[in-house]
Amino acid sequence: MTPEEYCQQKASASGSSFYYSFCFLPPERRRAITALYAFCREVDDVVDEGGDPRAAADTLAWWRAELGELYAGRPRHPVTQALYAVLPRFRLPREHLLEIIDGMEMDLRQTRYPDFAALSLYCYRVASVVGLLAAEIFGHTDPRTLGYAHDLGMAFQLTNIIRDVGEDARRGRVYLPMDEMKRFGLPLADLPNARYSDNFRRLMEYQIERAEGYYAQAMKQLPDVDRKPQRPGLIMAAIYRTLLGEIKRDGCRVLDRRASLTSPRKLWIAWRTWIKG
Repeated sequence: MTPEEYCQQKASASGSSFYYSFCFLPPERRRAITALYAFCREVDDVVDEGGDPRAAADTLAWWRAELGELYAGRPRHPVTQALYAVLPRFRLPREHLLEIIDGMEMDLRQTRYPDFAALSLYCYRVASVVGLLAAEIFGHTDPRTLGYAHDLGMAFQLTNIIRDVGEDARRGRVYLPMDEMKRFGLPLADLPNARYSDNFRRLMEYQIERAEGYYAQAMKQLPDVDRKPQRPGLIMAAIYRTLLGEIKRDGCRVLDRRASLTSPRKLWIAWRTWIKG
């Protein structure tokens, strides 16, 4: 299996909505974004699938060292080999890839966030940085596009948090700011035990409003000159905003189920968004 095939398999096997935004890209850009996505999946899986935190920390340390090997021209892993092949064409700063690992390490060190300011740092590292790298791969000419990419990454991560509240809580992780849970009168135990209440619904509607604000803010920053090359991000935004709307219409019932869209619906949204430009 070639490094490119390995990354392609990693991306398609995840079932992520991101995969649908890659389908319409030219081959070179598709290879680059697939390699980046495979890297994100690799380091994320270290935390999500690793049972021993110390072993997970060691593995993330290995990935840090492997990034050093990548930028020294000696990649060993199929993912870094695939990234190495696209480095001459695309600007992918090592610092950004290291920040993604920083975000994964936060998951090993803390399971609660006192306020949104603390959560924002986590969202920046695991999502906004990915958005900035993706914007480089998709192509842009106006620096304002990087502000769009940053805020779109925030919106995506907040959507993930909303969708996965129950699942994350049962893993012992809570990404809802503690001060906001207190303000809305929501006991922490309600999350893993899937206890719905008006307080929970109001808190989640507040989180949805925040995410929608980031989507709107991102779209305002995207200049017309870069709208066409950034269509993969617009596809993801269309899919994720549709999901967010479904969650809200369902009364925010995300504690005992994982909201999702069918593959044909995602593909339809992707095609429609690509055609609109």
